[in-house]
Amino acid sequence: MKKICNFCGNKNIHKKTTDYFYQYNEEIMLFKNVPCEECEYCGEKYFEAAVLKKIEKEFSDIVIESKKKPKKRIKISVEEYIA
Repeated sequence: MKKICNFCGNKNIHKKTTDYFYQYNEEIMLFKNVPCEECEYCGEKYFEAAVLKKIEKEFSDIVIESKKKPKKRIKISVEEYIA
């Protein structure tokens, strides 16, 4: 059965990897090379539940419970958008 994009209706969905930002409260973690399926037309990404559960577990182990350390830390600047 061919998958259809829920966003645009395109029938061309391909497996690939992508970067995924996970945010909880004021904490943000970047996960690299996360497996997903992506619509070739609009770019909408779909993730399996098991992948997202693993991301949540890794985030918890690193940020909340301090059971392990991330591979790398980076600084990020924050600014408010004012119209």
